[in-house]
Amino acid sequence: MSEIDLQNSIKNKDEAKIIDLLEDKSLNIEMVKEIYFAFKTHKEIVGQVAMNLSLRTSVYDRELEYSETIVELLRDLATNEADMGARWAVAKNPHTPTDVLSLLAKDEVNLVRALVATNPKTSPSVLEKFFSDEKIVRDGLSGNPSTPVKILKILANDADKMVRMRLAENTNATPEVLKELLEDKDENVAMAARANLERQA
Repeated sequence: MSEIDLQNSIKNKDEAKIIDLLEDKSLNIEMVKEIYFAFKTHKEIVGQVAMNLSLRTSVYDRELEYSETIVELLRDLATNEADMGARWAVAKNPHTPTDVLSLLAKDEVNLVRALVATNPKTSPSVLEKFFSDEKIVRDGLSGNPSTPVKILKILANDADKMVRMRLAENTNATPEVLKELLEDKDENVAMAARANLERQA
């Protein structure tokens, strides 16, 4: 799409066309920015911008599609009230700055906090505050390779078996923590801990 076509779509408030455009992760990031700031209060478009940013990035290749424009959009989306789903996308994005993750760590929505807890870029000092949060948040925390060891040790005794299971599968769980999980009352947790220990050997 040309810049003129985009300007016409924005001017004519052609929401359907703009939403279709945002489904394309190869859309020029500057065009995504232009759309976002033109429709910043439009719930569906704000959500599609957040989804577009998610499609451009990957937890497996954190440098994929990094740009200052993406960071600018993530910063703004984190405080945009138009679409709560946008905060979910920001919380899990590998390019979200640590200060934004710290802000989202205090979000009233537990799924936003859970996604911050899973983000490897979240600072250890923020992650430490999650160990007594709701189960969904502790579940994310237990699988995060950046979670401090002292928190992993606490989570090894969590009442919820899924928290312990994610911990048993965590690639950064120490042999000490995994050996403790070998004795877990849930045999699936114990098996996962054994498999992780074997991979680490």
